[in-house]
Amino acid sequence: MITGEIKNKVDKIWETFWTGGITNPLTVIEQFTYLLFIKSLDEAETIKEKEAEVLGIPFEGIFPEDKQHLRWHRFKQLGSPEEMYRVVSDEVFPFIKNLHGKDNSAYSKYMGDAMFLIPTANMLAKIVDGIDNLPLDDRDVQGDLYEYLLSKLLTSGTNGQFRTPRHIIQMMVELMKPTPEDIIIDPAMGTAGFLVAASDYLRKHHNDMFLVQGLKEHYHNTMFYGNDMDRTMLRIGAMNMMLHGVDNPNIDYRDSLSEINKDKEKYTLVLANPPFKGSLDYESVSNDLLKIAKTKKTELLFLSLFMRILKPGGRAAVIVPDGVLFGSSKAHKTIRKEIIDNHKLEAIISMPSGVFKPYAGVSTAIMIFTKTGAGGTDNVWFYDMKADGFSLDDKRTPIEENDIPDIIERFNNLEAEKERKRTEQSFFVPVEEIQENDYDLSINKYKEIEYEEVEYEDPLLILEKIEKYEHEIVKGIKELKDSLKGL
Repeated sequence: MITGEIKNKVDKIWETFWTGGITNPLTVIEQFTYLLFIKSLDEAETIKEKEAEVLGIPFEGIFPEDKQHLRWHRFKQLGSPEEMYRVVSDEVFPFIKNLHGKDNSAYSKYMGDAMFLIPTANMLAKIVDGIDNLPLDDRDVQGDLYEYLLSKLLTSGTNGQFRTPRHIIQMMVELMKPTPEDIIIDPAMGTAGFLVAASDYLRKHHNDMFLVQGLKEHYHNTMFYGNDMDRTMLRIGAMNMMLHGVDNPNIDYRDSLSEINKDKEKYTLVLANPPFKGSLDYESVSNDLLKIAKTKKTELLFLSLFMRILKPGGRAAVIVPDGVLFGSSKAHKTIRKEIIDNHKLEAIISMPSGVFKPYAGVSTAIMIFTKTGAGGTDNVWFYDMKADGFSLDDKRTPIEENDIPDIIERFNNLEAEKERKRTEQSFFVPVEEIQENDYDLSINKYKEIEYEEVEYEDPLLILEKIEKYEHEIVKGIKELKDSLKGL
């Protein structure tokens, strides 16, 4: 996590944007990001120059001889803010926009319709000076800094809908344990939080993969996929991936539920928090998805999509609204039946309704399943999450109570869960029982509440005590009256 000192520096830069008239948090993050990236380009170029010099080999960087003045360390030293503004707006920005030419990389898609919106020279000078004091040489700090920027969306009203809380994302990634061979997708990616967390997990737990050329190439070019229908989210998400060390993520503008999306049995891991609220016209939805269950509800259509795009043996950890678990419509039951009977449903983790506050109070659950095409569901693991380390009100302040470490530990040792009782926080339910209950997956259907027997005194004894107390009260009032008469 970034320190208070760095947060203060970032907040000061944010305030410069705000007081300068750029108040939309998405726009602030975009403009902030462009400048972070320009600085990162220069720093990466400097490192490669020094390495080439030490090795005594020729170096051909991304800045040609006649473009050296476009590098961060050069233009920041220009004599006047006006001169720096001219160079950045008229030369640096067009240069980085066309850096990858006409190729189809995430970078070129990301920068294709980017716009430089900082209005004045003095404002740019202040922002450049602020960013220059940020420690961007450490990839982890750089990633955390970007996460802190994105967290400001959460406190900015409606834009908060784009973010799943980071600790929930990390928990889901820890549960799924991505491998160096995985092909990972989030079909409703927003700011690419799931993909970033998966990439960080692999760097932490499988760092040796970068010593194997094939796995290294896979990580940078063919491992991570993300779709979204908001171009601003695509730009922010792609840059989020690049700032976290993935060179060429496959970030696409796409309606994942439409006929345009032809993906089938392509991925090995789905990590997603797809949109809950929303209905689509049948005409705009891919016919393949309607074959499983004819519905207009996006949360059900996305489940159909996950089953289609996963390879056999592929896994999914996805957030669903509680209604998916117990909804009584034909479409709801059909989707649950499909996952349970034809694939392998492994776990339902029920989350408290405050997890997505302050911008949503919906109750949700994490559904974990494996695509098999041949069934395999035997016992489904249920967990009743009561606390996630934060208060469940709009303030979401840190608290000690946190079930997440327990969830991860228990999921990684399910054998030990078999003897757990239904009165405990986690337990198994046999698939036959779920089938008998109309494929209902709500934890309350199976959880047993242990009632403690309370023994009360005999009513006659209680009445005797009341009479005794009443007598004492009357006696006390009489004594008080007598003492008042004597005054």
